Formats: sequence, C-alpha cells, structure tokens
Amino acid sequence: MPSVARQAIEGVRANDEWPLAHAMGGVILGAVAQLQQPALSPPPVYWLCLVCAVLLLGLYWWKRVSRAPPRGRAWLSALAVAVAVFGLVGLRAVHFSSLALSPALEGKDIAVTGVVASLPQPVEQGTRFVLSVESARLDGEAVALPPLADLGWYPGGWGGAPADADFGVAPRAGERWRMTVRLKAPHGARNPHGFDYELRLWEQGVQAVGYVRLGGNDPPPVRLDQALRHPILQLRQRVRDSILRTLATSVGAASSAISGSPGDRASRAAGVVAALVTGDQRAIDRSDWNVFRATGVAHLVSISGLHITLFAWLAAQVVGVLWRRSPRWCLAVPAPTASLVGGLCLAALYAVFSGWGVPAQRTILMLAVVFLLRLTGRRWPWPLVWLLACAAVVLADPWALLQPGFWLSFVAVGVLFAIFPIAGSEGKKSAKARFGSLFHQQAVVTVALAPLTLLLFGQVSLVGFAANLVAIPWVTLVVTPLAFAGVLWAPLWHLAAWAVEGLGWWLGLLASFPWAQFEVASAPLWAGLAGVMGGVLLVMRAPWSMRLVGLPLCFPLLLWQAPRPDPGTFELLAADIGQGNAVLVRTAGHALLYDTGPRFSASADAGDRVLVPLLRALNEQLDVVMVSHRDNDHSGGAAAVLAQQPRARLTGSIAGEAQLLAMRAWTPCVAGQHWSWDGVAFDLLHPPVAASAHMVAGERPNAQSCVLRIRAADGTTALLVGDVERAQERALVERAALSGDVLQAALLLVPHHGSKTSSSEGFLDAVQPRIALVQAAYRSRFGHPAPEVVERYRARGAQVIDSAGCGAATWRSNQPADVECERTRRQHYWQHRVP
Repeated sequence: MPSVARQAIEGVRANDEWPLAHAMGGVILGAVAQLQQPALSPPPVYWLCLVCAVLLLGLYWWKRVSRAPPRGRAWLSALAVAVAVFGLVGLRAVHFSSLALSPALEGKDIAVTGVVASLPQPVEQGTRFVLSVESARLDGEAVALPPLADLGWYPGGWGGAPADADFGVAPRAGERWRMTVRLKAPHGARNPHGFDYELRLWEQGVQAVGYVRLGGNDPPPVRLDQALRHPILQLRQRVRDSILRTLATSVGAASSAISGSPGDRASRAAGVVAALVTGDQRAIDRSDWNVFRATGVAHLVSISGLHITLFAWLAAQVVGVLWRRSPRWCLAVPAPTASLVGGLCLAALYAVFSGWGVPAQRTILMLAVVFLLRLTGRRWPWPLVWLLACAAVVLADPWALLQPGFWLSFVAVGVLFAIFPIAGSEGKKSAKARFGSLFHQQAVVTVALAPLTLLLFGQVSLVGFAANLVAIPWVTLVVTPLAFAGVLWAPLWHLAAWAVEGLGWWLGLLASFPWAQFEVASAPLWAGLAGVMGGVLLVMRAPWSMRLVGLPLCFPLLLWQAPRPDPGTFELLAADIGQGNAVLVRTAGHALLYDTGPRFSASADAGDRVLVPLLRALNEQLDVVMVSHRDNDHSGGAAAVLAQQPRARLTGSIAGEAQLLAMRAWTPCVAGQHWSWDGVAFDLLHPPVAASAHMVAGERPNAQSCVLRIRAADGTTALLVGDVERAQERALVERAALSGDVLQAALLLVPHHGSKTSSSEGFLDAVQPRIALVQAAYRSRFGHPAPEVVERYRARGAQVIDSAGCGAATWRSNQPADVECERTRRQHYWQHRVP
C-alpha cells in the first residue's frame, strides 16, 4: 500500500474518526440512492425516513455510551445519515416539483410581471433571458406560474410580428417588465448517451420555457422600472457588453481567434475574454469550442475551480501582505486568519460576479471546508478532508452527482492528495524543481483522468497534456489577469485578446493532428469503473508490479464495442431530434442514416447536437447517409454528420442543396435501387424516376421523398417514407398492386410526422403496420401528429409511438412487437412526462 495512503488511514484510526468518515460517506450514499428513483415517493415516505434516521442516531448514541465496538458504531452512523439525506433530498425534490407549470397553462397567452434575473443571451433571432415571475394573469384571472421561466425575445420571429416591428431595446438584467408570454414545460431530447437538458434546467430552478408574444395583435411589452434589484447581474452585463463592444471594433486580420476560419479575429477572441471575466460562454464560437474540446482545455475558458482556487490564493496573499502592515489589525486578528478569511470572501465575490454557476459553488464550498479546518487548527488526514468537501457539495446540491464536472474535479483532487504531500518544503524548492513538480502533477492527472473522461464523454484528447502544459499557465497568469485588469483600463482587453490569439495558434496546431483525439464506444458502468481504478493504480506511488495491474483493468473500457444485431436482422433507432426525421439503421456489419434532423439556427443543428454524439457513443461508422428530401427538418444536420463521417456515401433527393453537394459526390435515390447487407435487403420504392436529380416545376420537395424498405431474412419489414403525401401514397399502392409487390410492414415511419396531408386510409390498409413511429416535436407548432391521423392508426390496431413521449425509440426486427423508449428505459423523476 502506498506510504501516503497508509499514513492517512493510520491517522484516521488513531484519532477514532471512523464514525465521522462513515457519516460523510453516508451523505453521498443517501443522495445517490435518492437520485436513482424513477419517480418521487409521496412526502410521508420521506418524513418517515427522517424519523427512522433519528431513531438510528439514538441507537448510535446508546451504543457509544455503552462502549460498543467503534467500527459497528461507524457503520450505524453511516446508515443513519444516509437515510436522513435520502429523506431530505426527496423532500426538496417534492417541493420543487410542486411548483411545476400546470399542463392547462401550456400554449396560452399569459400576462406576466417579473424581473429579468439572468444575463440576457444574444441568439440568432433575438435574446433569451430568465424571468423571475412576480404575478401572472390569464384572461384577467390570477394564475400560478413557476418562480423562474426561460423566455425568448424574438422580434419578427416566434411572436409573429413583422420583421421591422419596433419593440425598443430588448430586456436587460435587473429590469422589471410586464409582457405577454406563451409557456410550456421544459422538454428536451432524450437519446442514448445524450445531454440531459431537463436536468440542467432542474438544477437552475427553471420549470417553464417559452417566448414573449410580440405579434401585432398582442399587447406590447412594457418596461416598468430599472430598480437596482440585481446590481451584480447588471454590472456583469455592462462589463460583458463593454468587452464585446470594445473588441468588436478592433481591426483584426481575417482569421478566427482559435480555429483559423474566416471571421473577425478580435471579435472571436472577445468571446473568450468575456467568458473569463463574466462567466458568459455564449459568445464563444462553436468552432472554437470544438478546438478547445479536441485539445482538452475547455475547462480553462470557463469559470472553473482552477480559476477560483488561484484567485483565492492570490487574494489571500494580498490580504496577508496588507494586513501585516498594520500592527493594530494583527493584534485584533492574526494575519494568517485574516488572509484565509479575506481570500475566501474575495473568491466568493468573484464566483458570484461570474454567475455563481454550479462549478463555482462547488469550488467555494470545497475552499470553505479546507479553510475552516485550518482556522480551527485541525489537521485531518487527506481522505477525510476530501470526503468532507464531497459531502458539503452534495448536501448543497445533490444533483451535482450527475454532472461530469463533479467527478472530474473530485477525482483529480483526490489523486493529487494521494500522490503528492499536502504540506512540504515547497518554499525551499528551486525554480527547476517546481517546474518538474508541476510537470509531474500534470502528467499524473492526465493519465488518471483519461479513463474517467472516456467513460463520461467517449473521447479523450491525446494532445491534452501538451495543450494544458502551455494553456494552464498562459491562461491563468497572462490572459485572465489582463482580462480582469481591462475592467479598470479597457485597452488591456486588447492585450488579452492578442494573448488569446497566440494561444489559439498553438491549440489550432495541436487540434489539426489526425490523432488529436481518441474515441471509444460508450462502455457500461462496470467497465468504466474498472478503467478508472486502472488509471489511478497506474499513477500511484507503488511498486511497478502493483501499478501494472492497472493496465488490464483499462482494457474493457478501451476495447468495448456496442452490441450489434445478428446476421439477417437489423436494428432501427429513431433519434429524438424534435420536429424532423433521423433514423439510424444498423445490421451486423453496416449502418445507414435516414435523414439528419433539422437545423435550429446558423450555429446549431440536430447533426451536431444529437447525431454526431450518438454515432460517437456507438463508435459507428456510417456506410450511407440518405437524405430523403430537401426540407430543413430532414437535411439540416447533414453537413455536421458528413464532416464526422468521411467514408459515408451520400444519396437522396437533394438537388439544389449547394452546401451538401459541395461536400461530397452524391447519388439520387431512384425506385428500383437494391442492395443487401448481412442478409438484410434494402429497396428504394420512390421516387419512380430520378426526380431528385431534376426538380419538377411546381412540385413540392415532399413529393420526391426517398421511400426505403428494409427487410430482414425472416421477412420482417420496416418502411421509411419521409414526407410523402396522399398522391405519392396512392402511387406506391398502385405500383405495388401492378408488380405484385407487398407493402405490408411491421414498422412504419409515419409519413410527414403525422400530418393531415398523409397517412391515407388506402395506404394504411396496404401497409398494415404494427408499430407507427412518429418523429415530431413536443407541442409541435404544426400540430403533428394530427389527432385524427393518430386515431386512424389506432383503429387498425397499430401502436403509435410518439418521440415526444418516448424519446429515442429502438426497434429490432427479431422482436417486432417491442419498442424500447429512452424515456422509460432511463426514467428519472426530474424528466418531463407528456400529459
């Protein structure tokens, strides 16, 4: 056993602190147990847990008085605390869920009065902000709304106003407004290994999303006053806007600050500078984020624990130096105490100014724990300090346990505690020795966190060590101080931007290497935990014979492959991408993507947000990308997918799509095309001629949709039909009758998302689907799927699966009656349940 760990454990035993350590472990255990609940229990259950915890603590106290064995008492204290935390977290969740938006208020025009309680974020069509609701009225009657609502302000957009309508300046932080809004419950995409949007809003306390009504027939929004309700928030907005305005007017070369793509260099660097000062990361360009992730430095361009810890250390040093200049102050409060308290308070102010995000809250709590121990003169062994910090964070925010940043930060700190002495002769080391120590620490953290990063994200940067070795001191000691000094003297922001550009050159060079990132399929939890243990063993201070045991523990994580269908069968995964189609078809050795979902804005689409992460998590290499037709909700994500899948062939009805045609050679989809993969037959049934290569005058793109039939070896069939409408459905039925073909299919991708213009009775009689799969957004503004269409399917005995209620749907040809829904397979109580 490593000497440091042995000494730590002996210290715990010597001080008889096992009950305390177990109690803190009980905090984490109780929170983890409660977070596993798929649905919340009734409040009496959680109150009963608190009563049981009190009884267990009483038993613990009785056993302590009666001098029972200490280890038994320790486990009893852990159980008591775990039960208490389970009940407390459950009661918090019950209270918060009771404030949720009523389904009866969704989609209604509601007059609200409230205060802008967030930093407004510019988006493509307008602005988004969080409104703290004071009052709300529907048709003159008072109604109850959640305390916080995330709103969009879209002049000429969602509200229906003309593009040149004048509604004045968009709301600013701290202002009080009266406006008419339309709301709905937070409802995000649910995909395997995907981002949990609903959990993020749950943590932020937001339980309603929507937009401000700015139509010509709506009452205009009214700014009521600009009282000083959120002074720090208002100051943040002024500083952010000043940074963007100052640097946007700079004259820069026509290249990106980071990625090197065309654009205003100074303007792009402004986003990084604003993020470091105010915590607002929205101004950072998406291509720059891709470089940050590829090089493993994304943590440096946000207000991370590293920044706040460094700020606390620098602030403590400054306070200590100033405090020692006054003998009277030193007599009143010792300089070391004033230094610690002052450093923590100033770091907390910095965290509040930067937005008081979850990482900042975690860091302040961790620093408070460590500083409190030092102020009280306690010298606990590092495992106890580490566990106490974890328990404090979990008590404040139990849902932090579900965030990758929690595990990355605490595992990194734990490894550094275990490998390097907390107290030593740092002051006696030469500069060369200190650099060697920093180099060693960076290498240790990189190796130890690599398996955890692979488990959480399915990829790890192979150039991250080299990138961070330069980026950490450069951002910490050069960019960040210049960015903050610019608040006092704006010209320094130009120096900070130039420093960002210099770093960008280095990161862009590293990211351009073909081996910059290593990707694996998302492994199960057991393989990930084994890999994390292996990574920690490899860097421990122990004999190499013990450390090399970590290598085989990493193999399951590194070599894991997602299960594939058997030969002769296929699997169909309909991704949850909102309003649009995107279906992944997998056989034993091949894969096809049918449609790529919508483009949400100029900087966001379903390909980048959903499909690329999904394909990476499955470690899937596509053979074919088929875009059924040119509509945005089918082709919007194609560019992002094709960029990540260089070997995939492109086919479909995409004549006139200049961006896609420029990326890759393509083949029009034509009825009669046929191929076979692993015993599974693929047939194109529509369009009958190469209509996708030549746009027919006056014909809608829907009419050219590629209709793909997939048939397993046992005859089980799936039919993917894009947006065909009644005329094309009738033509399909007639051609099948003439040729003696059979349209019958076990699964049908419902035409045109369930529109009234499709799913004709004759077509449904010919197909006779057992499963009718609808890909449409929650509360689709097009009304998809239409109620009469849904009833038409149900009248024929078909099971209608709606992606809004199901999430990503997985169907297998060897189990044709079953559909696996992501929302029920991974059910959590914070998820929205469709009424």
